[in-house]
Amino acid sequence: MGIFPDEVILQILARLPVKPLFKTKTVCKLWYRLVSDKYFIKLYNEVSAKNPMVLIETSGSPESRSSLVCVDNLRGVSEVSLDFLKDRVKVRASCNGLLCCSSIPDKGVYYVCNPMTRDFKLLPRCRERPVTRFYPDGEATLVGLACDASKNKFNVVLAGYHRTFGHRPDGTFICLIFDSDSNKWKKFVSHRDDHFTHMNKNQVVFVNGALHWLTGSCSYILALDLDYDVWRKISLPDEVSYGTGNRVYLLDSDGCLSLIQISDAWMNIWVMKDYEKEVWYMVDRVSLRCIRGLVPGIFPIAQTGECIFLATHKQVLVYHQKSRVWKEMYSVKNSASLPLWFSAYAFRSTIFPSD
Repeated sequence: MGIFPDEVILQILARLPVKPLFKTKTVCKLWYRLVSDKYFIKLYNEVSAKNPMVLIETSGSPESRSSLVCVDNLRGVSEVSLDFLKDRVKVRASCNGLLCCSSIPDKGVYYVCNPMTRDFKLLPRCRERPVTRFYPDGEATLVGLACDASKNKFNVVLAGYHRTFGHRPDGTFICLIFDSDSNKWKKFVSHRDDHFTHMNKNQVVFVNGALHWLTGSCSYILALDLDYDVWRKISLPDEVSYGTGNRVYLLDSDGCLSLIQISDAWMNIWVMKDYEKEVWYMVDRVSLRCIRGLVPGIFPIAQTGECIFLATHKQVLVYHQKSRVWKEMYSVKNSASLPLWFSAYAFRSTIFPSD
């Protein structure tokens, strides 16, 4: 077993899918030690960050458990199950290989899980008073998941408008933040007049220690700093315009905020390379002529510096920026009730622990 240096073995193992990787632990004591080491876990997660995926939540009848389809740029399409949760759940957020799911039959129950390793954590119930609930339907308006691999911790954010039972919402915006280190929830209250679009709820972006959402008007970005529990407004590029055929989306591109504007003929891509000074750079301008018929219903889901995943009503496409080639990665054969982009999440395969 000593033909290759340990570093070469590590580089090979770091490129395996999680399931085969875990099987290599049984090969010999050396491989078990290498794969279990903190250095390898860090290396594996860094390598996986360069291979974006898209997770699509699919379900049959309302009584059946949801299943996931994983669209991988390198390995194709595979199915992922959340049956280890022993509950009917809905995916609410995705970050760095972890998912935040809410229970369908039992409101207020949340899980954080790694679908690849099948580890999960049932979050403790929040002690929020029962007379206070999120407007309009008792569910959090915003759900954010922040996984910091460097600190080996995660946060879950539930945010919505305050409404005392039997009364109209009073405009008070509540944030409940779960911290995996303390295993506790904390709460802070603010007054937000901003409206968040329904579509952008599953495009929350975690970079630089903060969660980011576009506002409903797409006029700026609202960032929640998880270190100081404060909201911050971030301006969009001056060239960005919303409305009259233009749509704007917020993504993560290799650890930086990215903004994609789609019009009838073009897709413009900006990346914020200087976060503190809020300096945006246009990095690409892509013609959409060859997919013109799909443009009205296309939504970007995941991105790196090399490719972009986009979802339509029934397809998942990938655009390779260097070769400027479009490729269909997945399509729904039957008649889906909801478009794919409605339940598509950026994802990557990691061995980040959730418990």
